[in-house]
Amino acid sequence: MLLPISLKNQLVPVIKDGFVIKRSVFQQCLELYPKAEFDVLMQKVMKKSKINRKYDAFVRNFVAGMKEVSIDGDSGRLQIPKNLVEFAGIEKEVVLNAVFDKIEIWNKDLYEKVLAEGEKDYADLAEEIFDDDE
Repeated sequence: MLLPISLKNQLVPVIKDGFVIKRSVFQQCLELYPKAEFDVLMQKVMKKSKINRKYDAFVRNFVAGMKEVSIDGDSGRLQIPKNLVEFAGIEKEVVLNAVFDKIEIWNKDLYEKVLAEGEKDYADLAEEIFDDDE
């Protein structure tokens, strides 16, 4: 996959450190983390109790298919492992959605479907999430 030039340019400061790509926990998409950001996330995961069946099941799924990858600094090319392409249902058109510390990689049709389904609940979610803010 070729990254858009504008996104590639934003990633220049972290390209040399590499990235981690993995399945999303909540959606049928992929998550691309700069390696340093992923390391912070893994530290949080590793702080939890390891003598616990639920933790064991979570971690097994959390790291399933996870792979360290690199982005070619010249071309902006990202090689996505086949098993992750299959998980996300990626065929031809892809949507990249930058979300805080990661980039979501979606099958375009699936992304549009998830957005459309979420529109009806969007206002309620916003109220619920920000209701106690002052």
